[in-house]
Amino acid sequence: MHQYPGQKKILVAVDCIIFGFDGQNVKLLLVQRAIEPGIGKWSLMGGFINPTESPEDAANRVLYERTGLKNVYMEQFRVFGNPDRDPVDRTISIAYFALIDIHQYEKQLVDVNHPEWFLLTEMPELIFDHSEMVKLALKQLRYKAALHPILFQLLPGKFTIPQLQTLYEGVYQTKFDDRNFSRKLLSTGLLIKQNEKDKQSSKKGAFYYQLDQSSYEKNIEKFLNLVPNPDKFI
Repeated sequence: MHQYPGQKKILVAVDCIIFGFDGQNVKLLLVQRAIEPGIGKWSLMGGFINPTESPEDAANRVLYERTGLKNVYMEQFRVFGNPDRDPVDRTISIAYFALIDIHQYEKQLVDVNHPEWFLLTEMPELIFDHSEMVKLALKQLRYKAALHPILFQLLPGKFTIPQLQTLYEGVYQTKFDDRNFSRKLLSTGLLIKQNEKDKQSSKKGAFYYQLDQSSYEKNIEKFLNLVPNPDKFI
């Protein structure tokens, strides 16, 4: 590739935005930056792409090196390339995001960069444009959750409607009307009611359900009504 006289090199990095659900709240995983500029400040998991790596391979490597997490499916969603986003070098970042079960991965975390889960409402100040990355990744997650039953994957094989509602409320950072949410959810035809109840949350108990994957395609339009206007939560 031809390089013009005086043209400076452009670096390419990856940043990993990892949301997690702990059964009650949706959180964001952050690490403390180990180098200048911004050493000690909170950051997403980021790093440069090596010459022999694909962006996806780099994202998996960087996430592992910064946190110890591996085998996390991350989705590439946006390129961030504002000329002044990095105060040292002209750097373009390819951002990836994921939503995981915190309990499933918590034993993998290593303390090298002090990874910590933060509530979305208590997110500290982040370096560079990382706050904007998180905002746009959450927007993308909300759109995806409105179109596909991806949030069901974070629940156990059998779950209650209140458990699922808690997860949706965490992602959308709002409170859904209990009866309305339950009615819309049951009308999708996606749930198979079980005979047993969860008696821990109340004396009356709540019936367990399982997701009927086989009926998803034919009930997609009903599912879309569960969160009809994701835009309003952005």
